[in-house]
Amino acid sequence: MSRAGAPMVLHVTTTDISLELLLGPQLEAFAAAGWDAIGASAPGEHVAALEARGIRHVPVEHLTRSMDPRADLRAARELYRLFKALKPDVVHTHNPKPGWLGRPAARAARVPAVVNTVHGLYAQPTDGLALRSVVRVLERGAATCSHAELIQNPEDTATLARWGVPERRLFNLGNGIDLGRFDRREAMAGERRELRAEWGVSDKTPVVVTVGRLVAEKGFRELFEAHRRLRRSGSNHELVVVGPTEAGKADGLTEAEVAEATADGLRLVGFSDRPERYYAAGDVFVLASHREGFPRAAMEASAMGLPVIATDIRGCRQVVDDDVSGLLVPVNDAAALEAALRTLLDDPVRRDVMGQAAAQRARDRFDQQNQIDLTLETYRRLLPKRAPS
Repeated sequence: MSRAGAPMVLHVTTTDISLELLLGPQLEAFAAAGWDAIGASAPGEHVAALEARGIRHVPVEHLTRSMDPRADLRAARELYRLFKALKPDVVHTHNPKPGWLGRPAARAARVPAVVNTVHGLYAQPTDGLALRSVVRVLERGAATCSHAELIQNPEDTATLARWGVPERRLFNLGNGIDLGRFDRREAMAGERRELRAEWGVSDKTPVVVTVGRLVAEKGFRELFEAHRRLRRSGSNHELVVVGPTEAGKADGLTEAEVAEATADGLRLVGFSDRPERYYAAGDVFVLASHREGFPRAAMEASAMGLPVIATDIRGCRQVVDDDVSGLLVPVNDAAALEAALRTLLDDPVRRDVMGQAAAQRARDRFDQQNQIDLTLETYRRLLPKRAPS
C-alpha cells in the first residue's frame, strides 16, 4: 500500500482504534493529496478497517496507555528504530504518550519534519500540582523536538505558551467531524424507528444517549446516580450507553456498578462503529466527563441535532454554547446533572430549539475539512521541496 516516490507521513498513536476512528478520514485525505500516509500504533482489531481504507499499518508492540517506565523505554527505542528504518519525511504524533516518546525519537532519528497534535493536555488547572508539574516538564521538553504543535483546544494553546513553548510553533487546529456522515436526524428516521421498536420504546419517550468507555473519568458514576434519581422520581426516560465496559482499568466501573445501573433501566449496547444510529434514536446527548480535549462524540451528537448536556470543562466549553445548544454543568456533580436532564426531558420544545442550534453550530464550526487543510498546509510549509503541490 506504499506509494512509490510519494513523501511519507507517519502518524503515531497509542492504539489502532485512534488511527481508525479518530484519524481514518484524515489519513485517507492525506493519501488523496499525494502523501504516503502510514499509521503506527500498538496492533489491535481495528488494523483491518484501517488497511481497508488503503492505509498501511506498522505495529509498535510496546506502546500502551498505562504508565510503565520499562515498557515506555522499550517503546521509545522501538519508535527510534522504526523512524530510522522507514525514513519518513514527516512524523506526526498524537495522544500524550506517543507525543512524549515520539517527538524526541523522531528528532534523534533525524526526521526532517516533526509535528504533534495536542488533542488535550493531560493536566488541567483543577489537577494537583504534582501532575501539572510532571506534564509541564514532559510537554515542554518534547515540544523542543517538534517543528509544529497543532492544538485542538485554544485553552491548551494559551497554557503551552505560558509553559514556554515558542509561539511560532503553536497553531490552533480545532477539531472536526465528517458532517456528511453525521447529518440531520431526518435522514435516519428509519434507524430511529427500528432501534426504538427493538427497545420497546415509543417515540414519545425521551431517550438520553451517551458514548464512551465505562470509566470513572467519563463521569459515569454521576450519570448513573442522576439517572437513578430521575427514575425514582417518576421519569419515564431511557438511558442508552454506547461504549465498552473496562472493569480491568484502574478507574473502570465494576461489574456490580454496571449491574446496578442496568437494574435501574440502563441500556448498555457496547462498542459501536456506527454511533450515528444511536444519536438518531436519541433526544438528548450527555457527556459527564472530568477531562476532555475536544470531545468528538459531543460534536457528532450536535451535528445530528441533539442538545448536549456536558460538564463545564475545557473541550466541552468549545462544543456547547451554554443555554443555546445545550447546558453546561459542574464536573462531578450528580445533582446538577439530574437538574439539567430534568430541564430538557420535561421540555420537548426546548430540546428541539437547542437541537437545531447544536446542528447549526456543528455546521459552522466542526467541519473536519478545516483540520485537513491546516495540517496539509503545515506539511507543505515544513517541506516546501518535498510536499505535493
